[in-house]
Amino acid sequence: MALTLEQLRKDVADVLGEDPADIPDDENLVDYGLDSVRLMALAGRWNRDHGIEVAVADLSEEPALEKWAVLLGTTG
Repeated sequence: MALTLEQLRKDVADVLGEDPADIPDDENLVDYGLDSVRLMALAGRWNRDHGIEVAVADLSEEPALEKWAVLLGTTG
């Protein structure tokens, strides 16, 4: 199953305890409480569920959904 932008948003909202509708594409997710532990959890989830290998350091460089969508090659 391909990782979509909407699934990306749902996964991020899940680890942050937020509603997916409250997670904007262009905001710095650190401002929403994203930390290195949550980043590791997300990277592990995407590897397990979608076969995507990504370094936590790469995710932390630009922690925004729109940047991650490009980095992770999401669809839709």
